[in-house]
Amino acid sequence: MAKFKISLNMEFCRSADKSFEAGVKIASELGYRWVEPMVHTGWELLSEVNYFHSFSMEEDPLLMKEICDRYGMKVSSLSAHSPLMKPEAAVDRLTRAAVLASFVGCDFLNSDEMIKPDWMDDAFAHDTMRYTLTRAAQVCARHKKYLCIEPHGVYTKTTDGLLKIVNLVDSPWIQINWDTGNSYLAGIEDPYEGLTKVRDRVFHIHAKDISMAHSTEERGKVTGTPVGCACGEGVVDWERVAKIMEPVDREIFLSVECGKIDEAERSISYLNKALAKWLV
Repeated sequence: MAKFKISLNMEFCRSADKSFEAGVKIASELGYRWVEPMVHTGWELLSEVNYFHSFSMEEDPLLMKEICDRYGMKVSSLSAHSPLMKPEAAVDRLTRAAVLASFVGCDFLNSDEMIKPDWMDDAFAHDTMRYTLTRAAQVCARHKKYLCIEPHGVYTKTTDGLLKIVNLVDSPWIQINWDTGNSYLAGIEDPYEGLTKVRDRVFHIHAKDISMAHSTEERGKVTGTPVGCACGEGVVDWERVAKIMEPVDREIFLSVECGKIDEAERSISYLNKALAKWLV
């Protein structure tokens, strides 16, 4: 039977202009014990002046763990979203994220296909993604880390498209991060039927709820969104999600993806109650 651990994607503090360390501290105060940091290569200006939460992989890889240890937190996964059709960017980011994951003690990297260049046709796009994922899978295999692809883009907006990308490379280290909000907003398939279809490959879940107002405005018009509302205040049936995943015999992180600090607080309160019998 699947069991869940609740984590918090660091996007929750983006609108508050908080640094990585400030966000970890706040997450701890809200009652979370796991966080999903966003990572980047190079030196990003807003992060360097403590106005943004993304963590540079140019830093000493043990610095992230040191900060999390300071507040009694652990890293559940890394938000290493990279453009799979742009290998000159994605290969470096994904492979370095796999190495960082070894230092901080987490097993999951999350990404999607991101943007398809206009000059690529479908065959070219998938060949390019196969190259990127092959390079990433080689490093993930050495470090025993799962690269989990989520529904968010032009190809992953359907479960068939998502599975096609995940199966481009024959590797047990490439799996699925199911995003409850993105799959709903795409509006092409029933999101619960979609989850049922891919659940054997789901190793991580982005717990993203979608408000009714957001649904009315964007469902069927977009393939994803950065963050949702507080869990329990939108359209997602969280007990149904848990029941669908029940046959899968492993622990799975539910990483809350909301956009505000107060939404993160309400999310953990709701999920702790609604999913009590499925929590580790």
